[in-house]
Amino acid sequence: MSGGGGAPRLPTHVDDLYVGGRWVTSSSAQRLEVVDPATGEAWGSAPQASPTDVDAAARAARVAFDDGPWPRLAPAERARVLERVASEVEGLAEQIATTTTRENGSPVAETAGAAANAAGILRHVASLAPHLEADDVRPFPDATRESVVRRDPVGVCALVAPWNFPINLVVTKLAPALLAGCTVVIKPAETTPLSIRHVVEACAAAGVPDGVVNLVTGDGRVGHALVTHPAVDKIAFTGSTGVGRRIAAACGERLRPVTLELGGKSSAVILPDADLDAVAHVLLRSCLRNTGQTCYVATRILAPASRHDEVVDMVVRTVRSAPQGDPSDPATVFGPVANRSQYESVRRMLATASGEGARAVLGGGVLDRPGYWIEPTVLVDVARGSTVAREEVFGPVVTIQPYSDVDDAVALANDTAYGLGGIVFSSDADRAQAVAERLDTGSVGVNFFASNHAAPFGGRRDSGLGVEYGVEGLHQYLTFKSIHRVRSR
Repeated sequence: MSGGGGAPRLPTHVDDLYVGGRWVTSSSAQRLEVVDPATGEAWGSAPQASPTDVDAAARAARVAFDDGPWPRLAPAERARVLERVASEVEGLAEQIATTTTRENGSPVAETAGAAANAAGILRHVASLAPHLEADDVRPFPDATRESVVRRDPVGVCALVAPWNFPINLVVTKLAPALLAGCTVVIKPAETTPLSIRHVVEACAAAGVPDGVVNLVTGDGRVGHALVTHPAVDKIAFTGSTGVGRRIAAACGERLRPVTLELGGKSSAVILPDADLDAVAHVLLRSCLRNTGQTCYVATRILAPASRHDEVVDMVVRTVRSAPQGDPSDPATVFGPVANRSQYESVRRMLATASGEGARAVLGGGVLDRPGYWIEPTVLVDVARGSTVAREEVFGPVVTIQPYSDVDDAVALANDTAYGLGGIVFSSDADRAQAVAERLDTGSVGVNFFASNHAAPFGGRRDSGLGVEYGVEGLHQYLTFKSIHRVRSR
């Protein structure tokens, strides 16, 4: 799928899956329709994989793990392949951006960076190879014996990804799984089955051995078949908390390790001394990234009561100034909601919020045009404990709630079943740090939020199990063995 001259070649109506190092025709006649959320029109399709297809992919990964060269290569050799995959992905940047924008409506200003970010993840993970190569010898207390701690790949991994960031939320799992020596079966979201084909092509072009990376497409039935397949050793899933619970239950029955990166309801705590111009500068990225369809964004803005109206004015002014429109236009900030199901979900949430007393000071409606368009919305008069204050919206909606003092702000921020992200804004970095340490969440930013490939990212409570990124994310794809021996003299 690498482009030469002219327009990039994109996948549209495809019949094949990637199994055992080859594109093979699906045994299923059922199709997944791919709809452009900006227009509501179908433009592509992919197979709804059959149980036979899933079995073939899982068994190909099993054979590649049990008998193939990949797990037996030195970590440095696998790292060099990951670096080649990174370069191949970078060469597909335009194709990745265009396909993703047409699949899920993410503005091209967002998707244009997907390839570079994926390549950055791959290269960072490759840099962790020495961690796998160093001998880890630990003496017994009596000093006459010792233990060699081996880090072995966990085996065949099913990587199940969502539709909001269909490239990077696969690569976040794929890179550490490959460096660890695992083999994988990728299952993208049913509404975004095409963009990930570019990454699979990059893996093939980079020399990843046959069977190490496999791809099946389909709905939740395909995901369930993978989660419960006897050839699969580990599941890594990003998606909704409801689906995550079902996956965790299935893995619990099988004593199968699982990493879950789930929903969020994060808060942006604006302390009384915060510079609101500085908050405005990062507001869209921190609270409404990707039309609000980002798990960690701080969609609950907590404002000191003394500055509540000031904060509302700043948020409304900032959101109103951000263009909504054609996602293929580089100037667009807000695109459509990614699919019809999510569009209806956001509309229901807005109706519920209104019924529970919330008031839209900006937006709150839908656009009268084809596709799945909801106005960027700012809600005030949001009652504590109301649905919109506690449940994830996953659309272009933020709420603003007042608090009385810092203790009240911390209590309000922690009053949620989720624990994924959060931000504290203050002109005093030490004061912000002190409040950040009180927030019961997996990640917190001080005056901004961004993921760091070198630091673990994961949620607490209903936001998931395990972590991604950093050496801790690599550990999710390892199993440990201790070999005890008498120390040599």
